[in-house]
Amino acid sequence: MDIKALASANPDHWARAACIRTLTLDAVAAANSGHSGMPMGMADVATVLFDKHLSFDASNPDWPNRDRFILSAGHGSMLIYSLLHLTGYKDMTLEQIKNFRQLGAITAGHPEYGHVKGVETTTGPLGQGIANAVGFAMAEEHLRATWGKKIIDHYTYCIAGDGCLMEGISQEALALAGRQELSRLIVMWDDNGITIDGNVSMSDCTDQKARFAASGWDVFSCDGHDPADIDRALTEAKASPRPAMIACKTHIAIGSSAQDTAKGHGALTDPQLVADTKAAYGWPHAPFEIPADLKQWWEAVGRRGEEQSAAWEERFNALSAGKQAEFTRAFAGEMPKKLSATIKAFKKQLSDEKPKVATRKASQMALEVINTIVPETLGGSADLTGSNLTHTGGLGIFSPENRKGRHVHYGIREHAMAAAMNGMVLHGGIKPYGGTFFTFTDYARPSMRLSALMGIAPVYVMTHDSIGVGEDGPTHQPVEHLAMLRATPNMNVFRPADAVETAEAWELALSTSKTPSTLALSRQGLPTVRTEHKTKNLTAQGAYVLADAEGKRQAILMATGSEVAIAMAARDLLQAEGIGTRVVSMPCWELFEQQEESYRKRVLPGGPVRVAVEAAVDFGWDRWLFGERGKRDKGGFVGMPGFGASAPAEDLYAHFGITAEGVAAKVKELL
Repeated sequence: MDIKALASANPDHWARAACIRTLTLDAVAAANSGHSGMPMGMADVATVLFDKHLSFDASNPDWPNRDRFILSAGHGSMLIYSLLHLTGYKDMTLEQIKNFRQLGAITAGHPEYGHVKGVETTTGPLGQGIANAVGFAMAEEHLRATWGKKIIDHYTYCIAGDGCLMEGISQEALALAGRQELSRLIVMWDDNGITIDGNVSMSDCTDQKARFAASGWDVFSCDGHDPADIDRALTEAKASPRPAMIACKTHIAIGSSAQDTAKGHGALTDPQLVADTKAAYGWPHAPFEIPADLKQWWEAVGRRGEEQSAAWEERFNALSAGKQAEFTRAFAGEMPKKLSATIKAFKKQLSDEKPKVATRKASQMALEVINTIVPETLGGSADLTGSNLTHTGGLGIFSPENRKGRHVHYGIREHAMAAAMNGMVLHGGIKPYGGTFFTFTDYARPSMRLSALMGIAPVYVMTHDSIGVGEDGPTHQPVEHLAMLRATPNMNVFRPADAVETAEAWELALSTSKTPSTLALSRQGLPTVRTEHKTKNLTAQGAYVLADAEGKRQAILMATGSEVAIAMAARDLLQAEGIGTRVVSMPCWELFEQQEESYRKRVLPGGPVRVAVEAAVDFGWDRWLFGERGKRDKGGFVGMPGFGASAPAEDLYAHFGITAEGVAAKVKELL
């Protein structure tokens, strides 16, 4: 690689890209930690993208119609931090660059949504960003059809590396994008041939361009260090009627002694290496110094979108007051004011009619009501629509033929579905929900974790929540999944007992904007246990007294979901023997934990025997059995000792002793 020839061929461009490269070298050296090679290698592509193609306004970073730029290869975070600083994003000061990877700085090791304006999503786990980008592009297509091109009309750009493309989620995501013909999605592949272990050829022989083409993408190539060729490829990609991938042939850690080696992937901190690399670039300046003329050029790039964002404001202000309010409400993640009254009326109907339905069906019943008054919901299922019951009347199917459709056929792609939902939330203007079997949270879990980490609120509709699945057997019977999700910070896990609690859970899931929700829903029919109508959303308290003891309170039964009815039947048996028994329904542990101690004490007072009932493993139940004024010699659990088995659901409940008789026996044993 002849660095001098590159620099002399395009001296202005070279100097501008060198700003990114040298800030990267300086920040990584100061932190003694980071990944230098990718920002150095992709600096030319990023410079051309920001200069000639990306529609953004550094002074108005949340402008709804901006192009979205996603760095899927999040280990190369200094690329985006450098770009944001150079183009004049207010919060990305030079001081933040100097404190790269340090406690309290917004320049985290991997880009984090909510910490930095201009960072559209949290990336780092490879493949997540490219899958998020598919969700961003789906949101853009749907909202462009809904609001018209004058309001929504933009591109989603994504830089991905070899690691992003090796992770399995990438195939799920790019196949979904190809089927949906997402013409405003452009992925720039940093084709440098190097991973942490060494040459890509050590572990992979995939023809990536052929793979994308086979998945319905248009594929382009460019010399990733030739600005004219990069510009050509981006121009052609933007004109493509399908999602576009540009294979950008680059040199990792270009210009350094680590170029084209595994060492170039990591932190280049040796002072001599840094000095030699800067000399090769023709860069005589002090650490973190950007010459005034170059900084001014970059800031002008950051201001170039001001006219576009101002013109958009004019078009937006020309909308009726009602449409402006509706757009603003949806992008703020707020629910229509009439949602609460609608749910109250629906609950009253349920308490009166007392249906015996599976909570998955109750969820669909709630959505039939919700989807008519919340127009920004966009539902879907990972090829289980008839089982998850996520589709309601009048939604239409989201497809290239119907961008206004509000139900997505994701295919058997749980991980891409969850990641795309994250992208939709982050884009704004959409409230996505998606369904699969609860056991397949195993496949969606990395994206579910990131929604919790980012503090965003998609809704995961997870049906077939226990051994109640029955004959499908232990592969499809989740037993540890409640514990897994309850262990995830900032995740609300709802396991409603009946149709009333399901409606309340939906209201809460839709009304939060900073916490994702998982609805664990039954396959089998459950009786209505909330037969007395309450206007108050009792599920919002996390747990509440469903039925109190008659006579002296000697036992408290705690249960969730399908086991609440079992607890109620056990209470009847115990009360018949003169054992005063309270039943506490606990649809959401996380919300109960947030209640004042005085309320928790009223629900779970000290003294009585406590028995928890849940068709799952007991992990986590110690908190409620032996904490919160409970005692170890007065607490017991009725649930799953391990994995399930293949048999009809009622046989399984009897086999594992999760019955009213088993619960009553456990209480008497502890008494």
